[in-house]
Amino acid sequence: MQKEDVYKTIVKPSEEILYKDRKSKFFAQAFPIASEEEVKPIVEELRKKHHTANHVCYAWQLGEQDRSYRANDDGEPNNSAGMPIYGQIQSFDVTNVLVTVTRIFGGTKLGVGGLIQAYRTAAQMAFEDAKIVERVVESRFKLQFGYPEMDKVMRTIKQKNLNIISQKMEMDCELVISVRLSEAVETHQLFEEMQDVGIMKKGNG
Repeated sequence: MQKEDVYKTIVKPSEEILYKDRKSKFFAQAFPIASEEEVKPIVEELRKKHHTANHVCYAWQLGEQDRSYRANDDGEPNNSAGMPIYGQIQSFDVTNVLVTVTRIFGGTKLGVGGLIQAYRTAAQMAFEDAKIVERVVESRFKLQFGYPEMDKVMRTIKQKNLNIISQKMEMDCELVISVRLSEAVETHQLFEEMQDVGIMKKGNG
């Protein structure tokens, strides 16, 4: 069973894959993205690269737990391109990803069924080429304490194998730690029970 604090994504853009059907060419590629703002520049770049292309169709999904997505047919018949691409994102269960399929028309109409098949296959090939990795959803906490508590805090961090994201040592000490989501409650309690140690939740990122 998949743990709910694990998600899959890709690390770097896949190679561009070419799928052909009745002289139409479908160039597919998967890109890692962190926000919706990244989509438009990638799509515009593809339009420039394949300046004879008739359609640059795509789908993206963002979010580790609360997921949002969008599918774009870019002038192809309704739901014949974007949704089949999105179907492959779901099939491979990947998030924080954009998949584009750029079509250069070959003179023969494929029909809606043919288009769905072609866009789905091209997107699938892009994923098969991509390096898919598992990542853990993390919670971050800020710890604040005085120097006398340093040993105790550091010992707990080491025992529990927690990651230190940043630290500030001034009049007092301030650490930002990350912990996988499934262990967040337990970790919070652990530090909360310590005297003279303040702990607060930080937003991810």
